[in-house]
Amino acid sequence: MLPTYLLSLREGLEAALIIGIVLGALRKIRRTDLAPALWLGTVSAFGVSVLAAILLTMLGLSFKGMAEQIYEGITMLLAAGILTWMIFWMNGQAKSIKSELEEGVNRAVVSTGWRAIFWLAFIAVVREGVELALFISASFFAGNNGNAAANTIFTLTGVVLGLGTSILLGWSLLAATARLNLKRFFQVTGYLLILFAAGLVAHGIHEFNEVGWIPGIVEQVWNVNPVIDETSVFGELLKTLFGYNGNPSLTEIIGYMAYLASVLFLFTRNTLKHDIRVARSQA
Repeated sequence: MLPTYLLSLREGLEAALIIGIVLGALRKIRRTDLAPALWLGTVSAFGVSVLAAILLTMLGLSFKGMAEQIYEGITMLLAAGILTWMIFWMNGQAKSIKSELEEGVNRAVVSTGWRAIFWLAFIAVVREGVELALFISASFFAGNNGNAAANTIFTLTGVVLGLGTSILLGWSLLAATARLNLKRFFQVTGYLLILFAAGLVAHGIHEFNEVGWIPGIVEQVWNVNPVIDETSVFGELLKTLFGYNGNPSLTEIIGYMAYLASVLFLFTRNTLKHDIRVARSQA
């Protein structure tokens, strides 16, 4: 539940900020008559995102045996790749996204008005929604312990709570009743999501170990299941959050550590560069 909550919170906050910025831009140029186009685009994008999440999950559940392992492995590695791109992109765009959206609104109003605002909102929100659908699907398979019903409930609970929190945060920020350093928020959640993405990489490699696409080299480097059983409540939590495996193969460990070390290094370097630039500009 926690991974889907965190993912839904971050993606939902991005979408909420986009909607709020576009609404603010329409008010600024006194074209609130175009607000219905914004809401229609948002609702349409939400519907497409929900449909994508359902289809991705149902497709994965329809496969059996080797096909299921291949599908889950591809889904997890694809989700890890997109999640990594999203972390770096949002970390760099947090400060400029408002001006870019406002410029887009101005261009849309000058061009085709209602239709342009609809597509501006739809494309901006559906990108967040489809990404979230893929992440939810990957998280569902990563945390699947054979009890699909319970896993579905936990996943949906995390999504609902995450989106609800993001709506409240977005509304508070845009109403100026709360102040949140967006740059710092995306940095902190970025570190947490990097750990989650590393777990997806390890899970994906594990699935490909099972089908023989990636050799395990050493099938079990260690076995700590007697200490922390991966099927226990705590073990399942670690498995879903960080890709814990009580008896990992050597390639799982190599993939996990290589991803974690390289992405953490690049993300931290970019963050420090930004903080130094800000400090110098304020000096």
